[in-house]
Amino acid sequence: MGCFFSKKAKRKGSAKESGPAEQQQDGQESKQYSWDKREKVDPKDYMFSGLKDQTIGRLPDKVAGQQFVIQECENCNIYIFDHSATITIDDCTNCRIFLGPVKGSVFFRDCKDCKCVVACQQFRTRDCRKMDIFLCCTTQPIIESSTGMKFGCFQFYYPELAAQFKDAGLSIFNNTWSNIHDFTPVSGETNWSLLASDCAVQDYVPFPDSEELKAIRVSTDVNRSIVPVTWGQRLKKSDESCLVVFFAGDYTIANARKMIDEMVAKGLILVQTKEVAMKPEDARRVFRDQATEFIPLLEKDSVTLNSFLICLCIIGCFYSNVHFFLF
Repeated sequence: MGCFFSKKAKRKGSAKESGPAEQQQDGQESKQYSWDKREKVDPKDYMFSGLKDQTIGRLPDKVAGQQFVIQECENCNIYIFDHSATITIDDCTNCRIFLGPVKGSVFFRDCKDCKCVVACQQFRTRDCRKMDIFLCCTTQPIIESSTGMKFGCFQFYYPELAAQFKDAGLSIFNNTWSNIHDFTPVSGETNWSLLASDCAVQDYVPFPDSEELKAIRVSTDVNRSIVPVTWGQRLKKSDESCLVVFFAGDYTIANARKMIDEMVAKGLILVQTKEVAMKPEDARRVFRDQATEFIPLLEKDSVTLNSFLICLCIIGCFYSNVHFFLF
């Protein structure tokens, strides 16, 4: 070890003495790489660990797409009002948790008696019990070795949330919150169920009461939710239904949201929404005899823009069978 440190000291001393001369002799400065210019990240800024009876969170732009870890917290109110890359939550008990849009996965492990509002691309739990989750998830949510899991549709608003969904690469219309896959089903038992449609999110995850987090203008009003609140797979029979299709354009999202507001005001039920890419061959398969009318809308101008469409599936509608409406 003595030799090692001696050499290290010698190298440092040599570099200090000879460096400028060498640079001057070579006429070149030492090469600087892109990773040398990155701002240093302190992992502690992206972690809540071992907290008890606290209200804590992160404001918008404080996580900015980084990974985040929450572990070993008890009886805490935790709010991440920003988008992130991935989030893992381990060994948490009796916590209320809000997670802003997560570009990748949210993974709960060994948690119990927690109530959460989560938006992510992938959602998974393992060895968890008695959790209530208001969820927006692009892919099929998965539970494993978990019991007493209850799910509802994500409904939340604050001014920065829409932009955070975009930064995380998530569509507000792609939400499979009720299509749960249980990796470890038990014969004769049900490990998960759906929350009642009239559940109030604020009764599960209250608004933050700390002075710092109160600055966020939060609302859980279903009519203001960034993500359209859908019925999902709850059993609801109706003899009438309707499929509404919006082809992509400058005001597609605004038009879709406007129609959702109007139909909800009339007492109709939004079952599911979907934003998908569609090629002409897909249109022929879906629209069949009407495809020739719709294909020009897919090929018009930018393919990237116009190949996307938003579908709303409505039941209890005054239109019979299935209809297509273009906006």
